[in-house]
Amino acid sequence: MLELLDYTFFRNALLGIAILSIVGGILGSYIVTRRLVSISGGITHACFGGLGLGYFMGWPPLIMAMVFAIASALGVQMLGARGHVREDSAIAIVWAAGMAIGVTFVFLSPGAVPELNAFLFGSILTITSLDLQLLGAFAAALIIVITIWFRRIQACAFDPDFMSVIGIRAWFWNGLMTLFIAVGIVLMIRCVGMMLLMSMLSLPPLTAELFTRRLRAMIPAAVAVSAIGSIGGLLLATAVNVPASALIVALQALLYALAALLQKLK
Repeated sequence: MLELLDYTFFRNALLGIAILSIVGGILGSYIVTRRLVSISGGITHACFGGLGLGYFMGWPPLIMAMVFAIASALGVQMLGARGHVREDSAIAIVWAAGMAIGVTFVFLSPGAVPELNAFLFGSILTITSLDLQLLGAFAAALIIVITIWFRRIQACAFDPDFMSVIGIRAWFWNGLMTLFIAVGIVLMIRCVGMMLLMSMLSLPPLTAELFTRRLRAMIPAAVAVSAIGSIGGLLLATAVNVPASALIVALQALLYALAALLQKLK
């Protein structure tokens, strides 16, 4: 197993999965505490629309996916904040529209779509140095924002109406975190795939939530669970020769089941 560290692609995969665990733990904890687990699925499937349009028009697919992700995330936030549509209904709209647009343009694109399987199922072992730089910069920005403005972000997430009454722009802080979720989802898709991304954002914080309901304590616990499941799944995948992304989610689900059993026994 140790000889794998001699290969650059495997070292990149280990470092990438460690950064993804940090990003997933922070964003996932925020998503779970706000009861917005479905927003990760909605934004992820909306990205598929950008991917299909990018291939059809000959534009960079991941950039188009990020444009669709940010637009859908802010759209959900605005519709929910103004009260025209419930937030869960807005998520369903962007979910369905994104998939419909993506499937349409993928089939209209001439030739094969080479990165479609990686987008759907992930390709952790193909993480490049550029991917690591982008993930590292995003993780650093997320940590800085959460550290400096944690109390305000937490308060706006739990009681946006009261924060608006006392003069704090809750829509701005919730919108900022929604923007981080959108960008983070696009950066994570290449590594874990669209099909498994939602599980990575929900299982670690749900496991942490079994032991604490405080967001400040939930975040590091979720990061730890995500790191154990992710690194363990990657190492196990190299031994049994199966897709790493599937084993990562399976191991995280096992950790959740064990934690739930432990909590019940207590």
